[in-house]
Amino acid sequence: MRLAQQKAQQAVPMGQSPTTVSPPAQRLRTAPGTLTPLTAPTDRPNEPITAGADFGPGPTAMASGIPNEMSANDDALRELKAIYSAYPSQDLADVIQFYEQSRM
Repeated sequence: MRLAQQKAQQAVPMGQSPTTVSPPAQRLRTAPGTLTPLTAPTDRPNEPITAGADFGPGPTAMASGIPNEMSANDDALRELKAIYSAYPSQDLADVIQFYEQSRM
């Protein structure tokens, strides 16, 4: 068993030690104190709060360059339909209809 393991290690060299590679989380961290506080005044006073949303005033998500990725919502939509079949309500039907129409 030991000899077979040694031969296998010689045939396939070991990879780099994980301690020599910095994890992505460390590279993406923001330095403390560099984020804008939530209580700070807006940098865009003339932009509606709904800018980038597909409802209300302001540009839509597509116009803002926000990609329309519904794959994550597909699972949620299936769950909503299952809940609706067990507990039908007009509000839930409206939510399902909204998401189905936004996929087109």
